[in-house]
Amino acid sequence: MSKILIHTIVFSPDGVSTAYIYNDIALRLQQGGHEVVVLTTTPHFNALPENLQRQPLKSRWGGLWYESRYHGIRVIHIPQKKFKSTLLRMVGFMYWHLVSFISGLFIHPLDLILSPSPPLTLGVVNILLGKLKAAKVVYNVQEIYPDLLIADGGLKAPLIINVLKRMERFVYRYSDAVTTIDEVFYTTIAGRFRDPNRLTIIPNFVDTRLYTADTADQLDPAIFEPTGELKVMYAGNIGNAQDWDTFIALAAELKGQPIRFFVIGEGVDRDDLEKEIERLQLANVKLIPYQPREKMPSLIAYADLHFIFMAAQVEGHGFPSKVYTLMACSKPMLVCSGKNTPIVNFLQDKDCAWIVSEHESIKKVQQLREILLTMDRAQLVDKGKHGRRVVEQSYTREIITEKYLNLVNQLTK
Repeated sequence: MSKILIHTIVFSPDGVSTAYIYNDIALRLQQGGHEVVVLTTTPHFNALPENLQRQPLKSRWGGLWYESRYHGIRVIHIPQKKFKSTLLRMVGFMYWHLVSFISGLFIHPLDLILSPSPPLTLGVVNILLGKLKAAKVVYNVQEIYPDLLIADGGLKAPLIINVLKRMERFVYRYSDAVTTIDEVFYTTIAGRFRDPNRLTIIPNFVDTRLYTADTADQLDPAIFEPTGELKVMYAGNIGNAQDWDTFIALAAELKGQPIRFFVIGEGVDRDDLEKEIERLQLANVKLIPYQPREKMPSLIAYADLHFIFMAAQVEGHGFPSKVYTLMACSKPMLVCSGKNTPIVNFLQDKDCAWIVSEHESIKKVQQLREILLTMDRAQLVDKGKHGRRVVEQSYTREIITEKYLNLVNQLTK
């Protein structure tokens, strides 16, 4: 039996996709005979009161850190908050790295450290910790940094870009294994390795027991009323990874048509989106707050079609995990993203989505409008079934977490 440290910025009771993924990986490693310890933050991403009640945190050393138990797994929580101040966010970020590094030094013995990106800095911390503890290090590339920061337009300083690129090469060079989630990601970063054999693809996955087409209705009928309209939904983070300008233009084009849009979630762009909906009087759009994970299968089942419009500046550097969830629920997708991007590369031969890769705004909206006005119910059902079939064959929680277990076993034998 080996002792495995999962070092991640999000974990249960946080309610985001990376947390759910690593919850399941931790459980599979535990079931595989390993002792697992998790080093993470205090909950600050969609942490619902009921989740905190199921997994209460106990203060240690006057709140210097906290501990909880997740299905018997020890979870160490270093305080972290979503500060509005940039300076406070930076200080909190540095504090979390320092205290989590020191905490890792006191975990004995330690055979392997597994961590996801972002942040890139976590990979550096774990390599240093691994050297001191004689532990193997596995770095999981969920998003490509610093590429994503540069493409998003928020990072322009040449000095900082150079430092982050050196940091990235350091992580790739000294990790014992690096995993990434998609072939496009693999192709993008393979040339940055001295030894590409350290890089492998392990995709993300979905819990097909939770997410299924056979879902009981648990929704408020006052909000989610049964209608004959085509119901088109987005449920997730309302942030700058999505192309909300295209969505607003499309909803405006379709006013008066028997089509209703639902946008569910929270995020930095939610207020701006709400203002645009009100300004244009888009009665065909309902903006709904974040919903618990337990309600997601019912929400997904309620809609006929789910849309994912990727923002051009980040579409090549991220892959929305909700793709697997929608496929598992036998729901088709309407996807807007450029050619050769991870989401298009994944979906183009699956026959479970309508894909628009046009970048010119007016043409893009017109193509999306035409798809929505001409699709029929039989197409929706067929594409949904195709998606479920693909997930069952290759992307279930059991299939993918087994790959992580096999990798850990190989590195620790």
